[in-house]
Amino acid sequence: MEGGAHEFDGSTFKECFSLSWRNPYVLRLAFSAGIGGLLFGYDTGVISGALLYIRDDFGSVDRNTWLQEMIVSMAVAGAIIGAAVGGWTTDRFGRRASILVADFLFFAGAAIMASATGPAQLVVGRVFVGLGVGMASMTAPLYISEASPARIRGALVSTNGFLITGGQFLAYLINLAFTKAPGTWRWMLGVAALPAVVQFALMLALPESPRWLYRKGRADEAEAILRRIYSAEEVEREIEELKESVAAEVRERGSSEKVSLAALLRTASVRRGLVAGVGLQVFQQLVGINTVMYYSPTIVQLAGFASNQTALALSLVTSGLNALGSIVSIYFIDRTGRKKLLVISLVGVILSLAVLTAVFHETTSHSPAVSAAETAHFDASLTCPSYRSSSSSSWDCTRCLKAAGSSECGFCASGGGELLLPGACLVSNNTVRDACHGEGRLWYTRGCPSRYGWLALLGLALYIIFFSPGMGTVPWIVNSEIYPLRYRGVCGGAAATANWVSNLAVAQSFLSLTEAIGTSWTFLIFGALSVAALAFVLVCVPETKGLPIEEVEKMLERRELRLRFWAPPRHDVDGNGNDSGKNTGV
Repeated sequence: MEGGAHEFDGSTFKECFSLSWRNPYVLRLAFSAGIGGLLFGYDTGVISGALLYIRDDFGSVDRNTWLQEMIVSMAVAGAIIGAAVGGWTTDRFGRRASILVADFLFFAGAAIMASATGPAQLVVGRVFVGLGVGMASMTAPLYISEASPARIRGALVSTNGFLITGGQFLAYLINLAFTKAPGTWRWMLGVAALPAVVQFALMLALPESPRWLYRKGRADEAEAILRRIYSAEEVEREIEELKESVAAEVRERGSSEKVSLAALLRTASVRRGLVAGVGLQVFQQLVGINTVMYYSPTIVQLAGFASNQTALALSLVTSGLNALGSIVSIYFIDRTGRKKLLVISLVGVILSLAVLTAVFHETTSHSPAVSAAETAHFDASLTCPSYRSSSSSSWDCTRCLKAAGSSECGFCASGGGELLLPGACLVSNNTVRDACHGEGRLWYTRGCPSRYGWLALLGLALYIIFFSPGMGTVPWIVNSEIYPLRYRGVCGGAAATANWVSNLAVAQSFLSLTEAIGTSWTFLIFGALSVAALAFVLVCVPETKGLPIEEVEKMLERRELRLRFWAPPRHDVDGNGNDSGKNTGV
């Protein structure tokens, strides 16, 4: 399988799972390493529910928004450092060793948070978890990729993406399960220690990556592992590929150990690989995925749904769709190809963002009017100060929620189920909210009632359905197979770091953007960035479907621009008229 490119002659998805009967060792390697993806997803998703109960236990957290943001964002900050350090540790100490370190960090972070007596301990625990997430985000797919046959490599690496999204879905389920338990948030955050212990035990019994071992001169160990992964006729070709790759590195640099930034930038194949790999990771975040995953309840409320229950239920639905999309990716990644899947994904994302842009524009421009009579129905002291002092009679719900004054304002919708009729603009606090609910009305503080709200739900669902199989998983797969062996850890770490930096930038700017320019313009910006991402994929990202990892390097060295992504890749023919499996198209 590793000796050349392969035509698709059946379902790679079925072959991947039939492998459990023929060679369960490969799946054992893949799923053991993939538990790191489960931890990655769980620890990034669980905090949204846990924070609600942390605020109840710690008054300082409840009173200070910046402290809430710090508890959430310190995991992302830790992940940036973890991804950068992980790139170095995977090359220096090995892929398996880095996964073991990540497990220790996961366990330590979960234990610190579960036993926290104050916000400071929670922040420290989130940093530890973030370091583990950062290391796991680039090491786990790299380990799986280097221990997988080329034909099913994409499907096996996709299992890591599935476990990430599955971890996020599990986090929402755990949040719901422990809402009535004593020490609610401690259980939510502490549960992550269990899979960390399981993976640590499993990885102790598994070998190091065979390609890393070969790169370090431990050829006998590498060959023994490869013989357990490949059939007898395939393993000799794989060993020869590795010999050629390492020998070429030694000839090129005179040493197989020293890696420098200058060397990375001077080597055409590495430079082109970095452009594709880092670019994909950055655009994965810039198309707005974390605005949907982190803020889906807020987005639903912005679209006109006042109920917290509806907002929380959608969080579970979106994470479920995300996990389902990862399963779709496992099926199609080696059948369709990386580049085609990316293009289809981005076209769908662009259309979904267009729907969301239109919905929020209509929601904002056609919100219910504010009625003086409806507002006067409540005590005068409850009227929004800005509305009371205004001489204009053209107030609507949107203007009420954005009113500047001594107090924030909310909109109490008309009674009788007619949400689009004029309502009241009142001061926003718990007393007024309860008074509004007491009359059987809905209380809005983030978005306004709208007849188009269900279209926002449709847009969010479509966004996840299109994003997850392509832009959700393919960037990690491409980064696990696009770099030359000696630079793989460093380059993968750089790409993962770029992903987390972009993640932090988008997550921290979304709410500020919606307040400054409006939700519709914010989604329009994400749509424009998605168009740029599509152009980038067409021009800069190569198709690596079915290619041996060592062959990808040769393809990048002679890279050609190939915009006809739907066409099958061309193959060079050697002097004997045999297909050598060399893909010259990008």
